[in-house]
Amino acid sequence: MSGEHIVLPGSTRPAKKAKRLRKADPDSRLEVTISLRGPNLPDAKNMPAESISHQEFESKYGARREDAEKVASVLQKYQLKVEEISLPARSMRVSGTVAGMEAAFQPNLGIYRSKEQGDYRGREGKIKIPTELGGIVTGVFGLDERRVVRQRSAKRAAAGRSRKRIAPRKPRKAPKKAAAKKIKMAALTPADIEKLYNFPPGNGQGQQIGIAEFDGGFFPDDLQAYCAKEGRSVPSVTVVPVGLTPLTFAEMQQLPKPDFMDQVEASGEVNMDIQIIAGLCPEAEIFVYFAPFTQKGWVDLLNKVISGSPAKPVTLSVSWGLAEDSSDWSAGARTEISARIQAAAMLGITICVSSGDDGSGDEQTDGRAHIDFPSSAAFTLSVGGTMLTGTAAKPVEETWWQSPGRRTPKGTGSTGGGVSVFFPRPSWQSVSVKSLNKGSIDGRVIPDVAALAGPPLHDLVFLGRPAPNGGTSASAPVWAALIARINAGLPAAKRQRFLTPLLYQNGAAGQPRGAVGCRDITIGQNASHPDPGTGYAAEVGYDAVTGWGVPDGVALLSAL
Repeated sequence: MSGEHIVLPGSTRPAKKAKRLRKADPDSRLEVTISLRGPNLPDAKNMPAESISHQEFESKYGARREDAEKVASVLQKYQLKVEEISLPARSMRVSGTVAGMEAAFQPNLGIYRSKEQGDYRGREGKIKIPTELGGIVTGVFGLDERRVVRQRSAKRAAAGRSRKRIAPRKPRKAPKKAAAKKIKMAALTPADIEKLYNFPPGNGQGQQIGIAEFDGGFFPDDLQAYCAKEGRSVPSVTVVPVGLTPLTFAEMQQLPKPDFMDQVEASGEVNMDIQIIAGLCPEAEIFVYFAPFTQKGWVDLLNKVISGSPAKPVTLSVSWGLAEDSSDWSAGARTEISARIQAAAMLGITICVSSGDDGSGDEQTDGRAHIDFPSSAAFTLSVGGTMLTGTAAKPVEETWWQSPGRRTPKGTGSTGGGVSVFFPRPSWQSVSVKSLNKGSIDGRVIPDVAALAGPPLHDLVFLGRPAPNGGTSASAPVWAALIARINAGLPAAKRQRFLTPLLYQNGAAGQPRGAVGCRDITIGQNASHPDPGTGYAAEVGYDAVTGWGVPDGVALLSAL
């Protein structure tokens, strides 16, 4: 063991409003996920038009076995044990003591305390790796247990066409005394959603749908009650633990009250995701992946999805995220998570990610516009939110915005959307939207599409009672269910394709499929004043508030 180390690029993390209490116990054990180098993935312009097999992906883009063996050999000198190697995922799981991890990676681990998370193992600064692993190891995740996700729920208070391209109008400021518009209409059932968005016939039979969750638990009794209430059969739901085994409600009740309340709140998110998909695809197989809420959790969950075991879903619904430029993300984590999202896209898995529930501020308070990650990653289908105003007889669908355009204890919020400061605009995203941030790049624009997030919300059941809920957390599973229904109706040769770029390409009618297969939303904006005070405006055609708009399922199926 030479003892010589070099800095791992992209590993910097600040403490951020957390107090270091003491050093981590050197004898306690932990597991990390190590990312390995591999051949460069193709850029957006050169992505394969059709999905590729797992075998083809591994042979062209997987890590080299000799790299994995070298890493294993070096880390064994630090008494670290290799638990698993995945060449397709370009990853290794490695376990050992805190002392061993300190010797190998020099992270200076400690126990930190924050108001939001309580006590957790963390670090600040850079990770260093043994010199001989330079250029081979691209990321080390799991040393720090800092939380990096928040669920997107309208009821949750923040703690956490041969159309010519039309240049966007100057974004308008939110009205000074804007009040939430009311609708005299009950929460929408699955049948209502099918009618509103003209879903193609079917029930999801033969389709596999994934859902990503980072906390909480699945309550089967609520799903049974929901399906009975809505007159739907109960789908197959398989829980897939990925470093996190979800608790039952009885187990949650044994926790201290603050932990119990956190678990119940997160469970509202989990069961909403499952019920929305179950109501729209009752004959599909649903796989719910549970991972810890850390950067490692994100990497491991996506590794599991792209592994093809136990399922190869046609789509993955993700209702969690955090501002892309939040210091809670390390640069290396954004890179590695994005690479795995692209791998999923190449395998034909469309990852539907909610665009956020806090408007153009995305819970940041620096006066600039922000968007959510991983929704902002180039190879997602980013899903924004709408609401209905008016009456049941004469509803009007517009951008979801309830004063003040961000979440408060009253259950308000607004759809996220804007321009990335990190991710370049993919070549296929041929839209003209300028960032509100001076000097910013022409980055990836989100969302791509939208669906109901705000009033009158979605009809759901939670803890045995009616529990209407929404947010872009609800929009993402609506699109995931629609993708599964569409996939079932396509010819075999056109199934299991990454959807997003197809929306921007012209179809047979010479118009972008997004314009043909979506109903344009032209009313509203997403400012979350006073941070940053100005948002993006909905307009004719594509915009950074609702994307192409809300789905017309039958038209989209035809366009594809």
